[in-house]
Amino acid sequence: MKLYYRKYGEVGVPLIIIHGLYGSGDNWAGIARELSEYFEVYAIDQRNHGRSPHDDVHSYEAMRDDLAGFMDRLKIRRAILLGHSMGGKTAMFFAERYPERVQTLISVDMGPGPYHDLAEMSHFAADHAAMMDAMLGLDLSSMEGREDIDRALAPHIGSDRIRGFLLKNVGRNENENFEWRINLKVLRKNLDNILDGLDITAISKKGGITGFPALFVAGERSDYIRPQDHVMIKSVFPAAEIVSIPNAGHWVHVEQPELLIKNIRYFLSV
Repeated sequence: MKLYYRKYGEVGVPLIIIHGLYGSGDNWAGIARELSEYFEVYAIDQRNHGRSPHDDVHSYEAMRDDLAGFMDRLKIRRAILLGHSMGGKTAMFFAERYPERVQTLISVDMGPGPYHDLAEMSHFAADHAAMMDAMLGLDLSSMEGREDIDRALAPHIGSDRIRGFLLKNVGRNENENFEWRINLKVLRKNLDNILDGLDITAISKKGGITGFPALFVAGERSDYIRPQDHVMIKSVFPAAEIVSIPNAGHWVHVEQPELLIKNIRYFLSV
């Protein structure tokens, strides 16, 4: 699949930003510009998101292969991979298959394990099934403005911040009616795949994924990377360092962009 991307900067090592569920490369434009002073930054749209093609398949194996194809197309032999949430998991699946093509791995608020039960275990975690069902239940063609969509979602998604983030995926079609730009039906159908993880036991038995430094950035008010997960993370990525960003939930890049950039720069020594 030929992924859409935006490029920032012309110097330095290639750094590829991989957004999370409901996101796009545009969500990372500010951080990409900051990092472009030191790196050749590429912000991609993953399949079924942003301006990249839609497809009935949505799995980490497919997204891993999309990333490999993107790097091949742009003749990027090796890169720093910076992924958030689903994008962090894409980077990990890529690192498992192609460790020699990873210079550094940075995962923002995503560990290598599965997350099927997280919404039940934590009040901080989004219930993606409920969110997607609420979004799919709207008749966007009857909505006159984004405010109408926001009001319709409010009884189901209480967070103003999360609704605002989701509404970035709303656009008008050729008939000037609102529609979801993400492939919402396919994402809902493949939600179990999105919540999957690496085979922790098999990878650990082989000594983990090595050959490059790795940084895992947790949001302090998020349960996607908990203290009890640190041992598991290091069993998969033995060289991993783990940091926590204060006063940040799962969307660290939105809530604490300056602190995130500071930690990335420090880890990459720029």
